[in-house]
Amino acid sequence: MASGFSFKGGRPRCFAFWQEFQKCYASADTPSDCIAAKEDYLECLHHTKEIARAKEIKDHWLQRQAKEAHAAREKGEVRATSSIMDLGLINDAGKDKGDGGKSSGEESS
Repeated sequence: MASGFSFKGGRPRCFAFWQEFQKCYASADTPSDCIAAKEDYLECLHHTKEIARAKEIKDHWLQRQAKEAHAAREKGEVRATSSIMDLGLINDAGKDKGDGGKSSGEESS
């Protein structure tokens, strides 16, 4: 990596970060002055922070989907077990009784 050539020739993807780290390390009084440059270079090589962030986003999304599925399941269970579904049969029978026994086809004179 430090040679500046990648496997297929040309510049490797993290070479610019390596140069920054090397420049900082050469001019620094103490190695602890270059912690930020070192972290940038290591992140470019291994993508540890990027992978951790992607995992956190995926976990959050899965938790949200589980909550939504649970809420939908509960809503469906309430609908299925709460009451008789209104098909209009009970209401129609009550209207017939209110007519005084007359059906809708009969006319009053």
